[in-house]
Amino acid sequence: MNETFIVAELSANHGHRLETALESVRAAKEAGADAIKIQTYTPDTLTIDCHNEFFQVKNGTWEGENLYSLYGKAYTPWEWQKELKEEADLVGIDFLSTPFDRTAVDFLEEIGLEFYKIASFEIVDLPLISYVASKNKPMIISTGMATKEEIREALETVYSTGNHKVALLKCSSVYPANPADMHLSTITDMMDSFHVPIGLSDHSMGHFSAQIAVSMGAKIIEKHFCLGREIENPDASFSMTPKEFKDMVDTIRETEKALGHPFYGVSDDERS
Repeated sequence: MNETFIVAELSANHGHRLETALESVRAAKEAGADAIKIQTYTPDTLTIDCHNEFFQVKNGTWEGENLYSLYGKAYTPWEWQKELKEEADLVGIDFLSTPFDRTAVDFLEEIGLEFYKIASFEIVDLPLISYVASKNKPMIISTGMATKEEIREALETVYSTGNHKVALLKCSSVYPANPADMHLSTITDMMDSFHVPIGLSDHSMGHFSAQIAVSMGAKIIEKHFCLGREIENPDASFSMTPKEFKDMVDTIRETEKALGHPFYGVSDDERS
C-alpha cells in the first residue's frame, strides 16, 4: 500500500461531456492516482439565480462571473455519477465525492458511495458534516480559511456521531494558490493539534508544494486533474494534465522511498 493517498479532483474538467468524464477516470488511474473525486451539487442547491453585485465574483480566476452561471458551467450532472463510479470500480480506482447538502448525501448513498469529502467552504456547515458522518464512511475535510477552533468543532461534530474515520487537508482557497500563501508548516502543527491524518489540497501550480508536503508527513495529496487545459471549463487553468499528474505521482513515490524509516548502522548497499 502506498504511504501517500493521491486524489485526482475532476471538478469541472469534464467540460459537460460524459465521455470526457469517463476518459478522465481512466486517465487518472493510468497517471497513478489512488482515487478520483467529483462534486455533487446543482446551481440551485448552492445559490439563487440572481445577478446583482453580491452574486458576482470580484477577483481571481473567475473574476466577473455570476455565481449561478459559474456553478452551471462547473457542476457534474447527477445522472452521470453512478456511471462514473462504476467506471472507477471497473478500472480499480477509489471514487469519492463532495456533497453540499443533504439531498446530495442521500443521492450518493443511493449509488453506493463509500468515501466522502467536505469542501473548505462547508467546514462551518456542522449539520451537513454531522449528516455525512452519520453514514459512518471515511471522510476527508478541507480546511481552507478555517480557524483552529472551526476545525476542532468540525472534528468534534464527526466524533459525536461515533465516526472516527476522518482526515484533514491543509488548503489555500485561492485558484491558483500563490506558493507564498501555502504556509505548509501548518501541516506539522495540524498533526500536533488534531491527531488525525493530515494532507494537502493543493491549488498551486506544479507539484513542488505537494512534494514538500509529503516530506513533512502529509498522507493525502489532492490535485485538480484534466485531460487537457484546452477543454474549456472553469478549472482548466490550474489543473494538471495526465503527464503532469504522473510526474507528480512519480516524484511523490521517490520522495517516500528517500524518506524511508529511522535507520542506524550499515545498510545492505553499504555492506556490499
